Amino acid sequence: MYQALAHVLYQPLIRADGRGHRSERIGTVISRIDLRGDALPEGPALRDLLPRADFDVSAALEKVRPICEAVHHRGDAALIDFAEKFDGVRLESVRVPAQALSDALAALDPAVRAALEESIRRARLVHRAQRRTTHTTQVVPGGSVTEKWVPVERVGLYAPGGRSVYPSSVIMNAVPAQEAGVESIALASPPQAEFGGLPHPTILAACALLGVDEVYAAGGATAVAMFAHGTESCPPANMVTGPGNIWVAAAKRYFTGKIGIDAEAGPTEIAVLADSTADPVHVASDLISQAEHDPLAAAVLVTDSVELADAVEQELQPQVAATKHVEDRIVPALKGPQSAIVLVDGIEEGLRVVDAYGAEHLEIQTADAAAVADRVKNAGAVFIGPWAPVSLGDYAAGSNHVLPTGGCACHSSGLSVQSFLRGIHIVDYTKDALAEVAHHVVTLAEAEDLPAHGAAIKARFGWKVPESK
Repeated sequence: MYQALAHVLYQPLIRADGRGHRSERIGTVISRIDLRGDALPEGPALRDLLPRADFDVSAALEKVRPICEAVHHRGDAALIDFAEKFDGVRLESVRVPAQALSDALAALDPAVRAALEESIRRARLVHRAQRRTTHTTQVVPGGSVTEKWVPVERVGLYAPGGRSVYPSSVIMNAVPAQEAGVESIALASPPQAEFGGLPHPTILAACALLGVDEVYAAGGATAVAMFAHGTESCPPANMVTGPGNIWVAAAKRYFTGKIGIDAEAGPTEIAVLADSTADPVHVASDLISQAEHDPLAAAVLVTDSVELADAVEQELQPQVAATKHVEDRIVPALKGPQSAIVLVDGIEEGLRVVDAYGAEHLEIQTADAAAVADRVKNAGAVFIGPWAPVSLGDYAAGSNHVLPTGGCACHSSGLSVQSFLRGIHIVDYTKDALAEVAHHVVTLAEAEDLPAHGAAIKARFGWKVPESK
């Protein structure tokens, strides 16, 4: 289907600012953006030259609003109606029976169980090391500030179940929440008609392995609304985490302020920064591995080697033709405006490009890859060298695969134990310690025209501010 042509033709598509010439090579499945030559622009101007999926959460927000309100006012009845409308199955109950979890685990393929158990083990090793400890700073004699870390009391986790089923996402959400000490953990995943309205059995089996026994058959925006508002069967949660489609992202935005969220996750992304030392077979397979998630998935290669770019294009063709999900996911993803091979003058320029892009997953396949990776500023997760592909991180590296997308890596982090903890400062001062700094507090209060703040200090000393010692 995707045969290389003996003579490759170019169809240039020039951006409005004249930079970043994008060309589609007939007979290939990915376009090119050429950023060689003139000096790269700074900041937003550089970001605007890079490929990105069209993911309009604002437009989706208005469509999820009535769904969220219906769940608020009608509770479980609304969840059951929406399951019939969106998932094609009429539920008797939203809460998954405990027996269904046990049955799913008992029926699980032993090889899949072993793989899930190893993924859990490695994730626990990494996330347990992220635990925070209480720390006290002695500011002055008699005056201290202690920071203690308190877990969120109740969280709702979301595991997608649309195009693909993600028991790995159950692990990536549940393990850091458990290691943070969250006492109440619930999980939602879409009901599946072929399984009698239950979530996919592999999702249920993963929950059973993790000891998550509160599970609901609810998908998309309805699941987020269930956790945010609470229903007859599901108490409200303080926080909702987990990846999902645009409707999940829009519902998270709708409830921001009412509940905590991890992020508005968009389509998955992989960027590969590579030079002539990279193996084109590896690079092509890694681009395809993320493209198979979704037709909006982004696959970006940044390289200073035209020879590598050519070789990767050639490798994409047979590898794409030989795999699954070609027409419905991989080809649309690779051909879409969110994917491209970006040509740069050198690795220095490549680093600027990948930092501007801020990929969810960034692979470094260059000479001295560890040193290059150490200079990366913006990425959800960085994978060093040929033997640390993104697929490893998706399942069994021990790292978390719930990561910032859409360039949000410049200000946000992936899911971790820290995501489920709140830092609380405890201030403990004696009378003498307060007296020592009282005049500064009063001065600053008066400078801000907040005299009652200063009066709260004066009242403790008979309305006369102690003199500085």
